[in-house]
Amino acid sequence: MSRKTKPDTAVVLDDNPDWTAADFAASRPAEDLPPEIRAQFKNRIGRPRSDNPKIPVKLRLDDDVVAALRATGPGWQTRINDLLKARIKRGKIQFLAPDDKRKVASPRAVAKRKSA
Repeated sequence: MSRKTKPDTAVVLDDNPDWTAADFAASRPAEDLPPEIRAQFKNRIGRPRSDNPKIPVKLRLDDDVVAALRATGPGWQTRINDLLKARIKRGKIQFLAPDDKRKVASPRAVAKRKSA
């Protein structure tokens, strides 16, 4: 194991000297800076906000299903999202309102009926 070394305090102090009373007296609030300079110091902590943010959901799946998905490696949740989005776009997944008890035929069954 390697031991952590302490930083050289002389270097640290040279890079960031303590403020004197004169430094504080000469300082001005950020609001006094020109707008173009202030714009460069906008708070940019964390990830940038997405135009289309994801919504966290709790979904209960069988353990073998989750194990198989996780086994595909990092990004498995994104791949599930992409797969579902593609299926919905192609009409492979259809939804009913919660109060609608009718059975919905699969797209294959509909196509089969049309060709018959």
